[in-house]
Amino acid sequence: MKQLITLLLLLIAGMAQAQIDTTLLQINKTDSTQQGLNMDAVYDRPFLNLGKLPVSVGGYMEANWQYMGTEGITEGHEFQMRRMTLFVSSTIGKKLKFMSEIEFEEGGNHIAIEFASLDVEFHPLFNLRGGIIMNPIGAFNQNHDGPKWEFTDRPISATQMLPSTWSNAGFGLFGKTYKGDWMLGYEAYLSGGFDHTIIDNDQNRTYLPASKANFARFEESASGTPLTTGKVAVRHNNFGELGLSYMGGIYNTFEDDGAAVDEKRRLQVFAIDYNHTLPKWNTFITGEWAWINVDIPNNYTQFYGNKQQGGFVDVVQPLISKKMLGWEKASLNLACRLEYVDWNVGTFQETGYTIGDHLWSVMPAISFRPSQQTVFRLNYRIQQQVDVHNNPAEKTAGISLGLSTYF
Repeated sequence: MKQLITLLLLLIAGMAQAQIDTTLLQINKTDSTQQGLNMDAVYDRPFLNLGKLPVSVGGYMEANWQYMGTEGITEGHEFQMRRMTLFVSSTIGKKLKFMSEIEFEEGGNHIAIEFASLDVEFHPLFNLRGGIIMNPIGAFNQNHDGPKWEFTDRPISATQMLPSTWSNAGFGLFGKTYKGDWMLGYEAYLSGGFDHTIIDNDQNRTYLPASKANFARFEESASGTPLTTGKVAVRHNNFGELGLSYMGGIYNTFEDDGAAVDEKRRLQVFAIDYNHTLPKWNTFITGEWAWINVDIPNNYTQFYGNKQQGGFVDVVQPLISKKMLGWEKASLNLACRLEYVDWNVGTFQETGYTIGDHLWSVMPAISFRPSQQTVFRLNYRIQQQVDVHNNPAEKTAGISLGLSTYF
């Protein structure tokens, strides 16, 4: 029986390989830099289609080497396989589309379903999405694929203030419309959300990314109430895209078996994002800024801030775009990222002195793209971070070299 099963598998594999060899293999060569809204990022990816099968697959990977030091102390040479991400999609039927994104990090020790939803199309302005959705707060959370960026690291504000690739089980509506040079889109979702770990964690600060470790959020909400996320984005071909987004809800468990155990505590996040390509020089500018408000219990130390803010701006300038080293549409780019995060906006109640706990960073970069779907990048980080007491800044500097590609 085992020999028969093995033979059948070999025959099926041979037939599949024959089909691939007879031009049934097609690749959707989507240009990852084409004009569109950030909400389109889930569709704006290259996929591979095998014959007439209804399933398409794709993905991307990121790897890098870095040498960083803080106040003269370094971990030495670090070789990192940051992540490998797989996309699986399917057009199930007319107006029914399934999309998924599965990420492998830390050599496969951490595996997460970041996106897995069914889109039901009723009208361009009215569509239903349900499953594991990517909450559209800011721009980076949805449009985070490594090959689209000139930097080995994700923005600090999007990973250490906002929870990067923040997704939850939920449902909602989205839509988009066009008229002349204008494009308008919206998204609105109800989903699971945060929990008390945002103010009870090993960071000793208000830290929204702590809730990513709570996988129970895909089955139940810590507060028993939904997290609300909404975004409106508008693009003009001559002026770029502007997005406004909101995310908020109750984060703590305030009832247990119908009995009140705490008062309701809310968090709210407001974000603005913008991106545009200057036509004369092809200079690409993108960035976002977010404000966070969290209801902190009165008995908590002021190390836990009730207000946070931060963001980043990327500027990418193509230097050479032509055939290079055998690649037809290669490009050499110069880039720079400016970042700032303040985890505790305000003053100490006892003294009136400004609370510290903030950081700024400048990261110049050079990148080479043999195609729009593959990037080699060299970055240098200059960073200063101030503790909560505003002691002299801790200085960090270092270099990183990496690559990222769709496949």
